[in-house]
Amino acid sequence: DPRWHQAALRFVRFGFSHILDGVDHLLFLACLVIPIRRLRPLVLVVTSFTVAHSVTLIASAFDMAPAALWFPPLVETLIAASIVYMGIENIVGVPHLEWRWVMAFGFGLVHGFGFSFALRETLQFAGSHLVTSLLAFNVGVEVGQLVVLALSIPALALLFRYGVNERMGTILLSALVAHTAWHWATERGGQLALFSMPT
Repeated sequence: DPRWHQAALRFVRFGFSHILDGVDHLLFLACLVIPIRRLRPLVLVVTSFTVAHSVTLIASAFDMAPAALWFPPLVETLIAASIVYMGIENIVGVPHLEWRWVMAFGFGLVHGFGFSFALRETLQFAGSHLVTSLLAFNVGVEVGQLVVLALSIPALALLFRYGVNERMGTILLSALVAHTAWHWATERGGQLALFSMPT
């Protein structure tokens, strides 16, 4: 039974490493970064995403999510579909970038369930500090996302300045991300189709 600060430190580290290991979440972040590339509006978008996935992560930890076998493949399929959607939106053009935090919040609710699947076996190390551990995990995820943003923004700026035209680069990168996520969506959708859905 760890002390609260031991549990918090463990789960901050776990959240940080999980976001760096989660390729689908990194691709979703890439779709957010590519058309904006300014730190202040991106912090708002990413924080909105974090708040949203915190809600569903905590709800899932307190057994407020469906326990059926079809639910995990449904969430994983929706996560892949969210990346496809964001990639396509980047390709056709985002009409109102200042409202992208709303989209990030909506998709963050779905991604939160995905985080909860990774946390299921790890929460045993929280001891009696479940809420503290969940909040610490979210802090770790947020720090990891901000690190990814801090590295991605200058890298994209250099690419668009010296490598390829900004509009063409946005289309190419977003198409690559959407193509990858489309394969995930069809593969995960096939797994989802194996389960009988509730009436």
